[in-house]
Amino acid sequence: MNKAVAILKKGEGRALKAGGMWIYDNEIAHVEGEFADGDILEVHDFDGYPLGKGYINRHSKIRIRMMTRNIRQEIDTEFLRRRVTDAWEYRKRTVDTESCRLIFGEADFLPGLVIDKFSDVLVVESLALGIDRYKEEIVELLKEVLRADGIFIRGVYERSEASVRRNEGMEPFKGFIGEAFDTNVEIEENGVKFLVDIKEGQKTGFFLDQKYNRLAVRKLCRDARVLDCFTHTGSFALNAAAGGAREVIAVDSSALAVEQARKNALLNHREEQVRFECRDVFELLPELEKAQEKFDVVILDPPAFTKSRSSVKNAVKGYREINLRAMKLVKNGGFLATCSCSHFMTCELFTETIAQAARNVHKRLRQVEFRTQAPDHPILWAADESYYLKFYIFQVCDFV
Repeated sequence: MNKAVAILKKGEGRALKAGGMWIYDNEIAHVEGEFADGDILEVHDFDGYPLGKGYINRHSKIRIRMMTRNIRQEIDTEFLRRRVTDAWEYRKRTVDTESCRLIFGEADFLPGLVIDKFSDVLVVESLALGIDRYKEEIVELLKEVLRADGIFIRGVYERSEASVRRNEGMEPFKGFIGEAFDTNVEIEENGVKFLVDIKEGQKTGFFLDQKYNRLAVRKLCRDARVLDCFTHTGSFALNAAAGGAREVIAVDSSALAVEQARKNALLNHREEQVRFECRDVFELLPELEKAQEKFDVVILDPPAFTKSRSSVKNAVKGYREINLRAMKLVKNGGFLATCSCSHFMTCELFTETIAQAARNVHKRLRQVEFRTQAPDHPILWAADESYYLKFYIFQVCDFV
């Protein structure tokens, strides 16, 4: 088979040249040589200048995902070992590695692959055809690298269920990589214990990206009455309790999540401090307002209200509504922690939406902190898709 080369159109590849990882279908003039979807090929600019190597998939609008900028680099075991080792060394320097994201796709230069570590278990999410060919080799290399530091992985589970796989011409997949094991794993984060259901929990089982944001909220909760909305399995609520909250009400619409949250409260002996309710937050907040309830701290950690540009307008309405309602429930001088985990809800748009909500209810916001995802989910500049979590803490003040 001839070596395949993708040639860009003149003036295209601007994101790639700025440090990005993706080439879209409309940026490619043509492909020379034979190839199959998922194959590694060379990428050249319109004038023949070599730009690196990546894997191609004609099913996807993201036509090529880059693996290296070195045109002479072979994508072999030693290359993958270096990528994995670099990712682990970065985590050791930046985060608590007891449970963390070990591989974050494009931001770790392994596009389309996510691997989370929960204590001694790995959870894999493969989102692209090209990287799917390498996932098991990468997992074995990662186990080797961890073993060299005295960390032994007892099991690996795959949660490749995202709908974007269909855009790659792939079916969703869920199951063990290697031998079966107990998929309920106990982890500890910020001194709080959680049971993680890696088989049935959302995404890979637990949201590691909010680790240090939960810690940031904790210090505001001493002797506080706290409302935690969209609590999922109780992570913010239990951090608030660990921070000394006198009462925490935690709400989620998922009965499965609330059941898991109650187990987590028992695990930490916080069952009398935290009360969990299975309710729709959009229905509950107006009820609490009508009952003239007030809280020292309100936490909003909603799911992504938009997963595409086309639905951003409706998402803005949702974010504005919950933030507006939450501000009404915060005591004068109390605190609001609010976030968006949607990549398509830009920081500027999210900020303006919160400001609009504050104007609508005649509240003044004093910004305490602005934060993003934890460092094990690094933001690669020029790869916008790696930046998704926006997290604000405000003091909410009446006009005086």
